[in-house]
Amino acid sequence: MAIKNIIFDLGGVVLNLDQNKTIRAFKKLGADLTKLNDASSLFTDFETGKIDANFFVDTLHAHLNGTASKEAIIHAWNSMLLELPSERVDLINSLKKDYQLILLSNTNTIHIDAVYQEHGKEVFENLFSKIFLSHEIGLRKPTVECYKYVLDQAGINGEESIFIDDMPANIKGADQAGIHTIWAKTPVDQWFLEELNKLQVVLAID
Repeated sequence: MAIKNIIFDLGGVVLNLDQNKTIRAFKKLGADLTKLNDASSLFTDFETGKIDANFFVDTLHAHLNGTASKEAIIHAWNSMLLELPSERVDLINSLKKDYQLILLSNTNTIHIDAVYQEHGKEVFENLFSKIFLSHEIGLRKPTVECYKYVLDQAGINGEESIFIDDMPANIKGADQAGIHTIWAKTPVDQWFLEELNKLQVVLAID
């Protein structure tokens, strides 16, 4: 069966990302995000839209005993967001003639607002026919339900689709949902076209 759809993750695949920058930024403020994540559902709740940005920032502000301003907290939270190289946008855009391109991201209102402000919302709307954001759909990778929701809402078949993500757990979840996958050890570049062609050949033989 031929591939007709490509589902892209955002951070670490389309957009350059360094989560360690945010971890280091919060350590300077006096918070260990890894321990906080293990001890609460704060981050998951924020990424699935169960809490809003004000509640999220207020909670971190209280956790830091008010030692950091809310502006400093937002700045630290967004420090992981890096560049969107124009050549990557061009490469992804070149795929539109042969595939339907879809975006699926675990994200939150603070991050996506910053990304849209920095790079332009229209850039993403022009690249992708459909955009699924975890905080808007109330579902988060790597749950199988998240991928099935995307397939259903986009009206596409998993066997005709490829999902690309930089997190192995997210790749596993998509596999379980019946979607072909490519693990992005680095963001999208020429290597992705090569992997895509290899997969197309394999599927044609099958």
